[in-house]
Amino acid sequence: MDNCIFCEIITKKKPAKIIYENRDVLCFLPKKIEVHGHTLIVPKKHFQDLYDIPAKILCELTKATKFLTIEYQKSIKATGINLMHASGKDAQQSIFHFHFHLLPRFQNDSLDTWPKFKKIKVDNDELWQKLFPGVN
Repeated sequence: MDNCIFCEIITKKKPAKIIYENRDVLCFLPKKIEVHGHTLIVPKKHFQDLYDIPAKILCELTKATKFLTIEYQKSIKATGINLMHASGKDAQQSIFHFHFHLLPRFQNDSLDTWPKFKKIKVDNDELWQKLFPGVN
């Protein structure tokens, strides 16, 4: 894909600190590291978002994520993991090549990754019918 920074990293046109790689997945350190061990997990083939990526490739990314999670627990003593993803402009996706941000967590790291939601009033029965019409 033209003008995709992740595609340029995958094809070695741009440098990156690669952490893990297999046939379908590339994992590397981002230029702007948010937390110790912050890693990007991307498919080698260009898919824009969660709507676009095949389930088989998504499974491969999940396997790589699991592998890194175990490795980070051992190597950098991570005591937790946050896995972040945004699909679509309205979800604040900024690079339109599917990816996960793996954020290792540590005791007392003071990182708050859970968004603050405004309270909304929702009728769960009505919502259920909109999500799954015709299902009882």
